[in-house]
Amino acid sequence: MIFPQQALEGSIRGLNIWWEVVFPSLLPFFIVSELLIGFGVVTFIGVLLEPLMRPLFKVPGVGGFVWAMGLASGNPAGAKITARLRQEGKLSRIEAERLVCFTSSANPLFIFGAIAVGFFHNAALGIVLALAHYIGNIIVGLLMRFHGREEEASSPPPKANASGIVTAFKMLHKERIKDGRPIGKLLGDAVQSSVRTLLMIGGFIILFSVLNELLSLVGFVHLIGSLFSIVLTFFHLPSDLNSSLISGIFEMTLGAQMASETISVGLLEQIIVTSFILAFSGFSIQAQVASILAETDIRFKPFLISRFMHGFFAAFLVFLFWRPFYLNQTASEQWQAIPVFLREQSSSWFHSAWGLITQYGALFTLMMLLVFILLTARKALNRAID
Repeated sequence: MIFPQQALEGSIRGLNIWWEVVFPSLLPFFIVSELLIGFGVVTFIGVLLEPLMRPLFKVPGVGGFVWAMGLASGNPAGAKITARLRQEGKLSRIEAERLVCFTSSANPLFIFGAIAVGFFHNAALGIVLALAHYIGNIIVGLLMRFHGREEEASSPPPKANASGIVTAFKMLHKERIKDGRPIGKLLGDAVQSSVRTLLMIGGFIILFSVLNELLSLVGFVHLIGSLFSIVLTFFHLPSDLNSSLISGIFEMTLGAQMASETISVGLLEQIIVTSFILAFSGFSIQAQVASILAETDIRFKPFLISRFMHGFFAAFLVFLFWRPFYLNQTASEQWQAIPVFLREQSSSWFHSAWGLITQYGALFTLMMLLVFILLTARKALNRAID
């Protein structure tokens, strides 16, 4: 009520992010994951990946599918698919808590397209950010394998199924027969479930966009700035990055953008803070994950702890990777050498794909919302007739 204009602007900014980028980039992955679960492909992949996922992360093989989908589509896809598999009984509660901790990440398109190219105008930085981000998440997964050992000892998980391609196909067929829905209904349910989740995500994005704007106006950012200055000084980082770090704690896109615009500090310091922000994910995404997990018995606390762990690991790995994967590669380009990681073609498709999403994302969102309305109306009409 005190700042209506600023609240409106913050709301519109959050809506634009959801309408033009988040919805069109996440919806296809959500629909595909729902279809693959219905067709039994997740069970098929789980049988094949059991020998890898169980020893490393102490989760079933289906965790490999969640990991891949979470990496490809970004937050909060890993949490959504984990919650769905928990509801299906394919994961125990402890296994689901372990899995959601290391399958939540930013997707490569966002890291290369939005952050490296869009904000920093330097595609080479995407390599450093991506390596730090995904290796940091793997380290989190390896550490979270020790989570819940006492509870698991009192109620051990069910014995893993035998692995092998033949067993995998048998389980796929069994799962498809068990589901029983025809393809048309399966597709309609996948669209409806995915759009509902994305509507919830959109609400959180708008809410935290407004909240972040209002906290800046009432002086909250300056109030806790001194505390963050102490933290940044402890890690030998300039206090000029205060505002970007505080904003990133609430919403990672805004925080990363502000870090890229803080020109009074060195590029390495900007990337370290940006890497932490991407790994921590911001309270906006964490609220989305909490809402998704609330539909199950999966606890949110392990996920919150893992975000802090991932943030510190990702920031430290940027410091380690800076010289070999950025400074040395950039120097080699000056001597006419073309390192394989930094060829223009290696990042151009990220830039092109990001450009297509921002250009046609709004139209795609509108079309899919119309489809969702038609499917919902048809379902309601059928219920009324019955």
